[in-house]
Amino acid sequence: MITVIGESLVDIISGPHREAPPHGTSTQAHPGGSPLNVAVGTARLGLATTLVTHYADDPYGDLIEGHLNANGVAAIRGGSAPTSTATATLSPDGAATYAFNISWDINGAALPALDAVQRSRHVHTGSIAAAVAPGDQATLALLAAAGEHASISYDPNCRPGISPDVAAARGQAERFVAASDIVKASDEDLAWLYPDRTPEQSLSAWLELGPAVVAMTRGAAGPVILSRHGRVEMAAEAITVADTVGAGDSFMAALIAGLDQLKALGAAGRPRLHALMVDDLRSLAAYANRAAAITCSRPGANPPDSTELGTLSVPLQA
Repeated sequence: MITVIGESLVDIISGPHREAPPHGTSTQAHPGGSPLNVAVGTARLGLATTLVTHYADDPYGDLIEGHLNANGVAAIRGGSAPTSTATATLSPDGAATYAFNISWDINGAALPALDAVQRSRHVHTGSIAAAVAPGDQATLALLAAAGEHASISYDPNCRPGISPDVAAARGQAERFVAASDIVKASDEDLAWLYPDRTPEQSLSAWLELGPAVVAMTRGAAGPVILSRHGRVEMAAEAITVADTVGAGDSFMAALIAGLDQLKALGAAGRPRLHALMVDDLRSLAAYANRAAAITCSRPGANPPDSTELGTLSVPLQA
């Protein structure tokens, strides 16, 4: 079982509608949140997935619950605040301004969440769940409880609009990196956290904090993956891009699924994880790169399923 710990929210997009009368507007609401997207991604790739999260019994919460149910993701809910939202308001020229109404608190779900991570082969977290009090400390405690028997992955998915103190965000990110076996970040995350060095220098520094594998996504430039045995980079696949919403989350979900196929997850898989060679990294990068490309080829955070993505091309030595 895979357990993902993190926020569920509703993305609300409001603005002028091309087909509406003058001054007409339209509003669209979509389930979102980086951890939710990763959970849907791993479930679609055939991994039994539980999401430890927060959403309320309100209309937005109902939207999230329906989305999770439709994708076979089990939910463990804590907290008592209304469902979190991220609202983008579009001006007539297409410029967006954002407003967040975010709560990250899994109080009340401690025991079922602990049971879930202790029964899991792998635990993933990141984004708001690893940055916003009070739930960030509960998240870190769950990783500590999982570490003896589960592998751990982390994606900072930095939100400067929510956590603007870069020094605090940097320290928090490094705590989670040190607790993780697998880390993925975007080049934008790393440039914001460490403006005085290149993103790849920061990626290499994170590898020295303890993870076995670190990966960086770079948009159209494609991913870089590092282990202590090698480095791989490749360009993004050539596609017609609908949008890039959820592409990094699809990459993360496919990275987890690919490592599962290499038998490199869980405590039993750690020796395999730490022994990944360049051919392994190339297979993982291509697999996750393809997942991100499929997501970019269609609107919204819509990750591929196992039929679309296929299986990892496993190197001979695996």
